[in-house]
Amino acid sequence: MNIPGLQALARDRFFHLLFIIGAVLSIFVPFAPHTWLAVIDWRTIITLSGLMMLTKGVELSGYFDVLGRKMVRRFATERRLALFMVFSAAVLSTFLTNDVALFIIVPLTLTLRKLCEIPVSRLIIFEALAVNAGSLLTPIGNPQNILLWGRSGLSFAAFTWQMAPLALVMMVSLLAVCWFAFPVKKLQYHSGTTGPQWQPRLVWSCLALYIVFLFALELKYELAGVLLVAAGFLFLARRVLVSVDWTLLLVFMVMFIDVHLLIQLPVLQHVLHSVSGLSQPGLWLTAIGLSQFISNVPSTILLLNYVPPDTLLAWAVNIGGFGLLPGSLANLIALRMANDRRIWWRFHVWSIPMLIWAAAIGFGIFLLI
Repeated sequence: MNIPGLQALARDRFFHLLFIIGAVLSIFVPFAPHTWLAVIDWRTIITLSGLMMLTKGVELSGYFDVLGRKMVRRFATERRLALFMVFSAAVLSTFLTNDVALFIIVPLTLTLRKLCEIPVSRLIIFEALAVNAGSLLTPIGNPQNILLWGRSGLSFAAFTWQMAPLALVMMVSLLAVCWFAFPVKKLQYHSGTTGPQWQPRLVWSCLALYIVFLFALELKYELAGVLLVAAGFLFLARRVLVSVDWTLLLVFMVMFIDVHLLIQLPVLQHVLHSVSGLSQPGLWLTAIGLSQFISNVPSTILLLNYVPPDTLLAWAVNIGGFGLLPGSLANLIALRMANDRRIWWRFHVWSIPMLIWAAAIGFGIFLLI
């Protein structure tokens, strides 16, 4: 019996790596599997479940085909199309959060592959970097900013102004790199592609369910919200529920458990207790380095116990989203949706230089202001 989800998991090298890391860490920390379910951020898992169903519904409605054709006609060259998609990903992430922006942009990018010749994997890599750069601007752009904003006592405008210099530099830098990464090559259209067949009823239903889901999240009724979304698709289009890559949720669960095990290591505990006495460069490098291995949201949660939610910490943990894949959960979402095994190492070809540049230029700007 062939089960698509299990087959995908069997081929998922990143999941295998997370599993091995968890097994190794279990040797050095107390083995207590009965506590593992409690360390999983179920709100994140439920939110991802709802977003995955909703974006899959829009994708299967055929609306991305309609939108993709309009974009391909408007942007005649590979460079123009890439710059537009990267900039759009950054802008969307400033007010929809980085994860939601990716759930909109990446399926649209995958649709473009059916219409014309374009390096989709490279474009998705830049979109992942773009949401990391764009989302750092506002207090609601990503989870770490929401945490920092809540602790800082700053107004929405004041927090945005605090983050603006770094966001501006990173976006200009990313667009400059994007300019050189995608050539001025006329888009080559695929012959024989039929006109878009889309279902307006399903699109509008997805929009209605999305609004309901957002209200449920705001009111802290996320479980009821996701069950309502699932029930809606059970009635409207059952194929949506079958087509969703549910194994992504399992990958996130294992990642949460790995982070829990990692922060229990005695050496890391020693480092954290000495954080409050670090110099500015030391704290800067610690926040960025810690984010590389346990992701920037857990890093923010840990470091807020020892240092104030000031500009240095906010900039450092956001820069930590670049570099290695675990730096930001948005990286994992984008690359997983790409469904390309080679994209995992190609991502680091672009992301690690971006991390080095961001860490250097970011600290320089911080000292100037």
